Amino acid sequence: MQIKSSKHPGSNLILIALLFIIPLSAKAADNTLHDSFAGTYRIDPDHSLAWFSIEHARVAIYVGRFDKMSGHYTFDPGNSTKDHVEVTIPVKSLDTNFAMRDHDLMGPDFFNAREFPVIKFSSTKYKPSGKHTGILYGKLTMHGITHTVEFHVRQIGAGPVKALPKPWGGYLSGYTATATIHRSDYGISAYEGMIGDDVHLHINIEGVRTQKP
Repeated sequence: MQIKSSKHPGSNLILIALLFIIPLSAKAADNTLHDSFAGTYRIDPDHSLAWFSIEHARVAIYVGRFDKMSGHYTFDPGNSTKDHVEVTIPVKSLDTNFAMRDHDLMGPDFFNAREFPVIKFSSTKYKPSGKHTGILYGKLTMHGITHTVEFHVRQIGAGPVKALPKPWGGYLSGYTATATIHRSDYGISAYEGMIGDDVHLHINIEGVRTQKP
């Protein structure tokens, strides 16, 4: 391939960089680990994230996240009745990139973090829908109220990862999970005209295997 010169010397450097980056990205996309993922895993809080999106003022979408998460999960591809997930999220780890809004959301009109300091999810059943996908049913407790939620789960990969230093390396697996809930179902209905009722939940989880099947 011939690269034509440019009046701006930096342009050639960008083109050369792209020639290297694109093949590397394609290689990385094809190199996802999909080893046997059976076992029990501890959620790695440094590589996991829970976030949500909700309509604002009927004209836009804003996003918030929770910076802390703990829990564990077990998956057995040979026996889905053994599959189980437990997740705990401290409400005070909320971050919407605006301190005043965070303060309001943790107050009595919304999450009421003082009285209800954690959000919990405990699964009741996992139903595979494909080799690396499925629906995770469970109980979500928030603001002192519990409802059944269905998370659509996709496995990103699983296998031994030796390149990461301790405490992050080991036998890892990772998932994304999405669900939609109504905040009013959990007694959080302040500012109905300004804030939407549908809350789209997104959870990215990476776990370290602590027990083989």
